[in-house]
Amino acid sequence: MADRVTIVDVAARAGVAISSVSSALNGRPGVSEATRARIVKAADELGFVPSLRGRSLSGKKAFAVGLVVHRDPDVLELDPFFASFIGGIESHIDGPGFALVLQIGSDPGEMLDRYRRLAADNRVDGVFLSELETDDPRVPLVRELGLPAVGINAEPGFSMPVVRQDHEAGIRALVSHLVDGGHTRIAFVGGPRHFIHSAQRERAWRDAVESHGLTPGRFVEGGFTYAGGADAADTLLSGGERPTAVLCANDLSAIGFMSEAAHLGFEVPRDISVAGYDGIQLGAYVHPALTTITTSPRRLGFEAARMLLELIDGRRVPDTVIEPAELLVRASTGPVSD
Repeated sequence: MADRVTIVDVAARAGVAISSVSSALNGRPGVSEATRARIVKAADELGFVPSLRGRSLSGKKAFAVGLVVHRDPDVLELDPFFASFIGGIESHIDGPGFALVLQIGSDPGEMLDRYRRLAADNRVDGVFLSELETDDPRVPLVRELGLPAVGINAEPGFSMPVVRQDHEAGIRALVSHLVDGGHTRIAFVGGPRHFIHSAQRERAWRDAVESHGLTPGRFVEGGFTYAGGADAADTLLSGGERPTAVLCANDLSAIGFMSEAAHLGFEVPRDISVAGYDGIQLGAYVHPALTTITTSPRRLGFEAARMLLELIDGRRVPDTVIEPAELLVRASTGPVSD
């Protein structure tokens, strides 16, 4: 096996000091552009690849970013949204040589301690704040710790840079689709109300229904889970005024709702139309195929990573708004039966 090319070899090939090679390859001042070009050419000719440890020591960076997911691991395994989001992060950070430190847990106090440990150990240079909550304690904590951070789908006016995708247009389109089919009793299966994105979707549903001169239907919390959606079907279909259509705050709960509705003897969409939110691939393979509002978790992850690396470099980063979520009509919604 050939010996690994080192910074010493590059310095010898370029005829400069080792410190000059370090400055040139790490983008620091102290060398002329002509010398920098000669060093880069020598490094390319030798096939030099700087080690992560060496880059960390020379640049005082961990070359890593952190994502602490506040979810039960069993629930997380069922939700493809995070896999796509993480894939988007990886697609951007791989080029600059960063790594993703992913931690998962469900205890709120433990989650905050994880951020403290990541900062104290200098394990990451910045973090992503996903699934933000009202008065989220992570926001003042990361500011106190001095960790650059990017928020995911936070409200306008958030105290840190945010990447967001407009949810309102897709929900308005879905409600219009249902109203055009004769639906007037449109229920909502929401996520936990302390999550900002859950409250956003509920508010958009209420506003969209009211814009058609209708009264919003019943609200049931479904927890963003398959089991929660099934429980919501038991609640909405077993007593009280039965809705003719239901919007679930994510696709997993919508699939759970449809499964339990079938178990209770209801046919989708003849007896009740069901729609989800997220656009996970599984929705295309259930029966009937799920009408949904498609989001772009991979794009969210990519843009969040781009913004975070710019923050880490000390640049000013404005909020980023990606293309709106869009309605995708499939077989799980239809007109009200006569």
